[in-house]
Amino acid sequence: MPVVSEPGLPHTWRPLGVRLAVLFFGGLLGVTCVAGWIAVGPDVRSRVTIYQQATVWLIAALAASIGWGLVRCRLTATTGGLELVNGYRRRSYEWAEVLAVHLPTGAPFATFDLADGTSTMVLAIQSADGDRAKVAVRQVRLLLERTAAESLQRPDPPGD
Repeated sequence: MPVVSEPGLPHTWRPLGVRLAVLFFGGLLGVTCVAGWIAVGPDVRSRVTIYQQATVWLIAALAASIGWGLVRCRLTATTGGLELVNGYRRRSYEWAEVLAVHLPTGAPFATFDLADGTSTMVLAIQSADGDRAKVAVRQVRLLLERTAAESLQRPDPPGD
C-alpha cells in the first residue's frame, strides 16, 4: 500500500465502481431497449397504446433518477469543513462536528461518527473500490487529525 499523504484542499472523493456500473449497464440497457423496439417490427409497435408507452418512459425516468442519485454521491473537503452528498441529500459539517471516519471490513460504505452522538453513511467512499476506498479513508483521517490538532493549538478567545 502506498504512503498516503494529506490531500490539498479543496479535495473531492467519489465512488468509482458504482459510477462505472451505472454508466455501462445503463447504457447497455438503453441500447438493448432501443434494439428490441426496432426488432419487434412496425405491426407490433402500432398496437402499443400511449399508456403503455408512458409506463415504459416513466419506468425509464425512475431508473435514470436512481442512477443519477448514485452517480452524484461525493465527499468534498474544504477549509471550512466537509460537504457530503448522498444521493439527493446534501449535508455540510464543520471539521469539529466529525469525530472519526470508519470503513470496517465487510461494510459497504464508510461511516462518519459525529459530535452529536450520531453517525452517517458516506456513500462517496465505498468498500467495493478496494484500495482506493482505504486511501480515501486514510486521507480523511489525516485531515481530521490535522484540524483537531490546529483547534487545540488555537488559544480560546477572551471571555466577556
